[in-house]
Amino acid sequence: MRSGDAPERKRSWEALVAAYWRPVYKHVRMRWRRPPEDAEDLTQAFFERAMKKGFFDGYDPERARFRTFLRLCLDRFVGNQEKARKRLKRGGGLAMLPLDFEAAESELAAAQEASPDALFDREWRRCVFTAAIEALRDALVAAGQADWFLLLERYDLCDPEARPTYETLAGELQLPVTTITNRLHKARRELRRLVLVELARITGTDQELRHEAHDLLGADWR
Repeated sequence: MRSGDAPERKRSWEALVAAYWRPVYKHVRMRWRRPPEDAEDLTQAFFERAMKKGFFDGYDPERARFRTFLRLCLDRFVGNQEKARKRLKRGGGLAMLPLDFEAAESELAAAQEASPDALFDREWRRCVFTAAIEALRDALVAAGQADWFLLLERYDLCDPEARPTYETLAGELQLPVTTITNRLHKARRELRRLVLVELARITGTDQELRHEAHDLLGADWR
């Protein structure tokens, strides 16, 4: 978002859409009580208009975090659509984004949050981590270290109640426990780095990046 380089801005925009489309869709469904078809149309239209009309040009990092500002832009956009009482035609002139609304709707059905704002923030965090996890998996597979990612899946990304011990993993893989701990440590460190890469693409300032990293990774995020 902050780069003056056109290809980098494009990558940042794609990262922004990836991080926010699910929170946007679910926010429209929960706060505005729109049916799925309307919420899909509004989500597509919001990002298309945001890009073409420069919705985010007025962002002031001194007043709010970008994700708060984006949610305010979204509410204003949907509110304007509500006032106009116009239903967007599906695909009517929009450059449709490849978004998996069916999966998002299934996730929404399982959500328990009473607050749409809490759901928005939770979904944003989940999308940032998901992007970083996918990037880590791709990098480890490309480096011939797919087993490192499998370790992370088995220990860190699983249901905590089903988490195996280091000793169990060592026995299954016929590796020393120290190798298990070292590989997990390195994979976690790389995952943290990739989370920071994702945040750098979708935050407006270095200060905001630090604040969001603190929220996502804790006080010792550096």
